[in-house]
Amino acid sequence: MLDRLPVLIDPVSFAERGKQLLGAIEINELSRLSEILLDNSGEINIDLSFGKEGRVPTIVGEIKANLILECQSCLKQVVLPIDKHFKLGMVTSLEQADRLASDCEPMFLNDEKVSLNELVEDELLLALPDFPRHPYECVEREKAEPIIETVVEVEQVESNNPFSVLAKLKNTGD
Repeated sequence: MLDRLPVLIDPVSFAERGKQLLGAIEINELSRLSEILLDNSGEINIDLSFGKEGRVPTIVGEIKANLILECQSCLKQVVLPIDKHFKLGMVTSLEQADRLASDCEPMFLNDEKVSLNELVEDELLLALPDFPRHPYECVEREKAEPIIETVVEVEQVESNNPFSVLAKLKNTGD
């Protein structure tokens, strides 16, 4: 456990040493997430445990935050509590990703170092709903006048022969 969270982490090295990161990140440090929020004050609490499953380095994590978004029904603010648990397996190829356990999501490593803020921000963005709304119905349905439906009756011409219209044209010579 560290007093201050590192900016860049080496997940493979951390996994080999069985490290744990426990702390908080300011929401305003996460630029992509801040663009979506109505208020980017506050912090995100993280608890990341690095380890290995067989030969695969893993990160087991928990992220907790209260994010303030815009309700898509009433356009007022809604507080969305996030409590996300995840497990990442670090891989360098699709073949390795296919061999991961079913409870483990792949995390592709290109470089040795990974931005901790980007890792947390990615997981938070995945946890957000497509259309944030209040848990209750915040927009009252307006009691409008009942819609009057008009029924148009189509007069159906009964005909035994579907070509009767053509027969009439033949007789008139048009």
